[in-house]
Amino acid sequence: MRLTAKPSNTHPTEIKLHQVSNVVEISFDDGSVFKLPSEYMRVYTPSAEAVGHAPGQEVLQVGKEEVTIKEINPVGNYAIAPVFSDGHNSGIYTWDFLYKLGAEYPSLWADYLKNLDAAGYKRKEPLQN
Repeated sequence: MRLTAKPSNTHPTEIKLHQVSNVVEISFDDGSVFKLPSEYMRVYTPSAEAVGHAPGQEVLQVGKEEVTIKEINPVGNYAIAPVFSDGHNSGIYTWDFLYKLGAEYPSLWADYLKNLDAAGYKRKEPLQN
């Protein structure tokens, strides 16, 4: 499940972690506002653990229904690095990547659910957002 960020030329103006709803709300300078569930961000982590080092090495992330984000650390002026409750902390989410996750949420989430189904994995509960 390789995801390549496409340049959006926008930058976040605000990033809020809503711990009760497990959603990261990101406002961009073009007026876009995206609400990204923790599970969605976790399964689309840009880290090598999930995307591999080359096309075809992707690893489907399963069992992440209850994952939360414990904290969000800035990475320079270009990205954030969330710390997830399952211990994952190596994904660096650039502004362009976050924008793509937000803008393409419906199709990316549908693709993920389709991949889970194809792998025979049944989610524990529906995505809450």
